[in-house]
Amino acid sequence: MKIEMLDHVAGAREARGIAVVIDVFRAFSVAAYAFDAGAARVMPVAEIEDAKALAGRFPGAVLAGERHARKLPGFDIGNSPTDVRNIDLRGKVLVHTTHAGTQGLVNATRADEVLTGAFVNISAVRHYIASRAPQQVSLVRMGHEARERCAEDDLYAECLRLLLRGEPAPLDEVRDRLRHAPAAVKFFDQACDWAPRDDFDYCTDVDRFDFVMRLRRVPGEPLELQRVSAR
Repeated sequence: MKIEMLDHVAGAREARGIAVVIDVFRAFSVAAYAFDAGAARVMPVAEIEDAKALAGRFPGAVLAGERHARKLPGFDIGNSPTDVRNIDLRGKVLVHTTHAGTQGLVNATRADEVLTGAFVNISAVRHYIASRAPQQVSLVRMGHEARERCAEDDLYAECLRLLLRGEPAPLDEVRDRLRHAPAAVKFFDQACDWAPRDDFDYCTDVDRFDFVMRLRRVPGEPLELQRVSAR
């Protein structure tokens, strides 16, 4: 199995084989919590206006999104697991747009399969990939605003690389190692009311979920994440 490390939107466009698009803080943690909360569908979108238009097609849809980590005006919730847990998502469609993670999903058009990457289900992702036995895996670190590397996505990529090679990964150190990461500072700053303190704990709750999220691509239809068993 060849494992390639890539970055940002350009990396997503280059991804081949099974692509894992990584966004730990917070896009793909949010998506996992949304499925756990009973969302019927999770639909990633790149552009803000496209997200609004798509939500308008589904009565009762919930609009989730951010730019520069802050909730978008007119959206129901931000890009926050805490927000997800504070609303009723049962049976609803979640339309989700973010600065980094959803941009990677939309642009990973040349990969055979596209999965999401976050610590909340990293072992499930490893099991799923192992069961598929691909020749190539592309780990796409979306980073800070899809323009610069970040500690949390780098750590995830390295942990998954080790797991895929059958080597031990420091999963028990994730919370401690990310506590002082630049992107984590906002969670501990009371002035950043758009980044709840609990989001840090939710995003670093390693292996909370035992499912993967795989991108469904059908010509003429909007992109959609599917909750899939890891085995």
